[in-house]
Amino acid sequence: MPTPALAVVYEHPTWQQPLFDALDKRGVDYIAYDVKSAAFDLTADLQASTIFNQVSPSAYVRGNGRAVPFALALLDHLESTGARVLNGASTFRLELDKIAQIRLMRDLGMDYPWTVAFNNVEALRDHETTLTFPAILKPNQGGSGARMAEVSNLNELTSLLEKEPSFWQPDPVLLLQEKLDHDPGTQGIVRLEFLGGELLYAMRVVGVSGFNLCPSIDCNPEGDEAGTCAVPGTTPASDPQFLPYPEVPDDVVEEASRLFKATGFDVGALEYLITSNGRRVFYDINANSNLRRSVGLAMGFDPFDRVAEYLERQLTS
Repeated sequence: MPTPALAVVYEHPTWQQPLFDALDKRGVDYIAYDVKSAAFDLTADLQASTIFNQVSPSAYVRGNGRAVPFALALLDHLESTGARVLNGASTFRLELDKIAQIRLMRDLGMDYPWTVAFNNVEALRDHETTLTFPAILKPNQGGSGARMAEVSNLNELTSLLEKEPSFWQPDPVLLLQEKLDHDPGTQGIVRLEFLGGELLYAMRVVGVSGFNLCPSIDCNPEGDEAGTCAVPGTTPASDPQFLPYPEVPDDVVEEASRLFKATGFDVGALEYLITSNGRRVFYDINANSNLRRSVGLAMGFDPFDRVAEYLERQLTS
């Protein structure tokens, strides 16, 4: 039997199932390559000519901590064999590194949240005169709102990390970031989904009191559905609403498109918010983009089918 031309590298089966269904519906033959438990021969390759990386930085919160470094090694290997890798190794490294994301925004002349990186709270004492509280603690390797908390001062930060040493795993680089004051109830944050460099859709996420803003219905269900993707140790997002935002301003799309192009991503999402004093601040870049079908359908299309169509085109381009 001929080897499928497409391989989807993934870790979270229910996140990827809607895409697999869309590929099946279109009759696209593909390999589903699960990196939770996997091996590859350095003298061989996957045979597929096009690989789509969908591994999430948050794999470790589901007990799959080996998936991310394995996926990175796999992507590097596949690229070395000449395979075409969508959201490949360099883009995956960017997703795993919020410091690099902030630096990219800075280099593009964009507004960005004040951020300091550290591996020991005591080292922050030397920066005490420039620290502003309350602030947000977050990991350099983020994902699904894990290991995030709001802190009011250095003593509170110290106590939190002493009580929860797991905050240092798996990447022992943490960030203390400016808390961006905004209206979560009506304005919320905006997530822009891009596909092949073009805006797929924009949506507002409102009614948020926590950090897990994953659009997947596994993490934030719709209606009476039960979620299956709770992230240990995170504050629940208290029933956020994911609303279509078709009227996103042109200047926002222009700025976001410039940032997305600079990431090198093929598929992904950007998040921004408008602060209480009118700043427009992009603060997160995501390559493993979980789509919200209901948002796309409200705009007249199934977003998973659009991704499947895009992947099908890549096989012949």
